Amino acid sequence: MRATSLTLGDRTFDISERSLVMGILNRTPDSFYDKGATFALDDLVGRAELLVEDGADLLDVGGVKAGPGPEVGEAEELDRVIPAIVALRSRFDTPLSVDTWRASVAKEAYAAGALVGNDISGFSDPDYLPVAAAAGATVVATHIRLGPRIPDPEPVYDDVVDEVRAYLLERAGWALGAGLTPDRIALDAGLDLGKTAEQSLTLLRASDQLAELGYPLLLSASNKTFLGVVLGLEIGDRREASLAATALGGGLGCRIMRVHEVGAQRQVCQVLASICRARESVFGPGGS
Repeated sequence: MRATSLTLGDRTFDISERSLVMGILNRTPDSFYDKGATFALDDLVGRAELLVEDGADLLDVGGVKAGPGPEVGEAEELDRVIPAIVALRSRFDTPLSVDTWRASVAKEAYAAGALVGNDISGFSDPDYLPVAAAAGATVVATHIRLGPRIPDPEPVYDDVVDEVRAYLLERAGWALGAGLTPDRIALDAGLDLGKTAEQSLTLLRASDQLAELGYPLLLSASNKTFLGVVLGLEIGDRREASLAATALGGGLGCRIMRVHEVGAQRQVCQVLASICRARESVFGPGGS
């Protein structure tokens, strides 16, 4: 049974038809996508203004990139993330997410106004979920094979879909056990995170199976490596491929789209929602 609602703070969103668009904000000097273009706080706020104008439903702020790179300690991550959360919270009513796997950073981000903890480590920090529950936050459980920042060039799975499903269900169970409700738990297959291009494509195609787990499903495919491998495209040339991934994922049940460019992505989500409504007006709920 697919999830029909997602709660962020004191707001509950109907996701039975429409996907929410999460705009990415990287306060890092070495992001794979923007190469540090929004590392300066003023630049990040300016970028946020554009994303909000384009219709972002929420903003995701990260201070450490997922891939290998120079060590970023807790204090440095806090210095990058918390001032950004404070600045964004003072300017926008748009819900904020913090992209971190450290419970200490998440805790400070919640205190500064963030409503979501987006954890690509699959809750490797044992304090992550208790901190989220105490703050009334929503969390994203992401599948990763080894861990953030660890090279994983040749990942092997017996069945990538089955293994990712089992992993995500386990993490959702952890979140439930910590006191979070299903509408505050989102799942992410973790495309490119310990997956080859073919494995990422397989998981994208299996989005309907992951959506049926009963939790809001987040898709993070925007400009990712697997799209470049499939089409032989550099990072700056993956816009149309990213839109295609959103269209497929949305049609298969993904209800949070984590993207770099909001405007066109939002239009894709709006068209998909209109198609869902048109189908139900003809066939009724669940009809085909």
